[in-house]
Amino acid sequence: MFVLTFTGMRGFPAVLAVVCSLALASACSSTESDDQAGNSVLRVVATGLADPYEIVWGPDGFIWATEKTGKRVTRIDPANGRKITALTIEDAVHTAGGQDGVLGLALHPDLLKGDGHDYVYVSHTYDAATELEEQDYRTKIVRYTYDKDKQVLGSPVDLITGLAGGVDHQSGKLRFGPDAKLYYTIGDQGANQFALYCESIEAQTLPSAVQVKEEDWSAYRGKILRLNLDGSIPDDNPEFNGVRSHLYAMGFRNAQGLAFAPSGLLYGTDQGPKTDDEVNLIRPGKNYGWPNVAGYQDDKAYVYAEWAKARNGCRAETYSDYDIPLSVPQTKESDWDDPDFAPPLVTFETVENDFNFRAASDCLDPGTEFICWPTLALSSLEVHPAGFLLATSLKDGSLHRIPLTAEGKKTGTPSRVADTTDRYRDTALDPTGKTVFIATDRAGYTRDADGSPTLNLQHPGSILAYDLALGALASPTGVASTTAVRVGPSGASSRIRARSSPAVSSWLTMAIGMPRAAARATNR
Repeated sequence: MFVLTFTGMRGFPAVLAVVCSLALASACSSTESDDQAGNSVLRVVATGLADPYEIVWGPDGFIWATEKTGKRVTRIDPANGRKITALTIEDAVHTAGGQDGVLGLALHPDLLKGDGHDYVYVSHTYDAATELEEQDYRTKIVRYTYDKDKQVLGSPVDLITGLAGGVDHQSGKLRFGPDAKLYYTIGDQGANQFALYCESIEAQTLPSAVQVKEEDWSAYRGKILRLNLDGSIPDDNPEFNGVRSHLYAMGFRNAQGLAFAPSGLLYGTDQGPKTDDEVNLIRPGKNYGWPNVAGYQDDKAYVYAEWAKARNGCRAETYSDYDIPLSVPQTKESDWDDPDFAPPLVTFETVENDFNFRAASDCLDPGTEFICWPTLALSSLEVHPAGFLLATSLKDGSLHRIPLTAEGKKTGTPSRVADTTDRYRDTALDPTGKTVFIATDRAGYTRDADGSPTLNLQHPGSILAYDLALGALASPTGVASTTAVRVGPSGASSRIRARSSPAVSSWLTMAIGMPRAAARATNR
């Protein structure tokens, strides 16, 4: 029997009535509020945070968080929301509206075990300018030691400095691997778009032996790094073009999700340009395609336009998100070849070539169009011990469940677990796996219940908690989504979607086994 479960949708009572009347749900209750629905219950744990960027459940029972714009590390008591500042980083820099600041956070697994490894790892941007330079923002990864009596972090040790530190597509997620190595994501720095359209994307650029020797990390943009705990290059890192460096995998746009499974498999997300947010199985030495490929290598709704190589000079052309001048070189996905290319496990918001990005937009105000393009801006990834992934969205304020097969190398059809009008930035699980904590941005655009851009966030700068009903989440039929997805390059897909408008009108559609040519579903 097929069971359809709706979870966390706004306007839930209206949809609930439809579902109950159709006998498609095994348990229905009309007493749920907009933020308390079916399989999850929303609680506000803490407020007043300055853009929490990465959150981790600590061995002390606190949630540890970096605050991007607050330039600090904070411990939060999940029982009462009490905040304790563990560290303020005086030399950290943040550009107003930028993606720089205090970013990545990882805890040593022996923290507070009394064996001398009370280490916390943090990444942040800083100004490396000399007296002759006005500004030179870079990123560093620093190890701190935690003093449990004083409840502060101190004794900083720079592990690696001089990494890219731009204002866009920083990525900046940090993980302590099961192999006792540090893993770190660096985005393409927002090159080849908007105000930076004349800067080249370096996600396919490889470091030379000379650069590595001179500690020139400029080619690390658009990559995932693997470091020894002292910041040095592991002897077993993969070689790229005959050179061993910190590089572990390459070809990323803005990889903000990174998570290890208990099996040791590493998963990651990458944000697509206008389509094709990706969930990837990260393997050493592999190339994930950006900017030559977005999503699957299928020539659908994407070509690589190299604005920096415009025949008449980049500045002679006016940048457009919709029209590419003939002078700008273009490359189809199928024209690119790399034997190490690794396609994604699943993509979100894949559309066809005839998709009209202009017509799809409810964003009429200049500067808001990107919110209405068919992407979710996946911002984090968590591996749940029950055998699924949890991913968050910035543009859609939503939490998505992605089922995994037993071996963890394939996925089922994703489903929406919960949503609010917020920008979901990162997640952390409590040790039981019953509660997922979600960090939200303090400001920025997201989509409201109508799918329109809004700056009015429900829970700005907060830590939210969803208490999960694991029985429903473990079932592959628990779906509440209006998002088109593709699972596997063959394009086989299934979609179930539900929506309720603010006017309390509702409708329900089901489509099982739809071909990949099916049009994108409307977002909320």
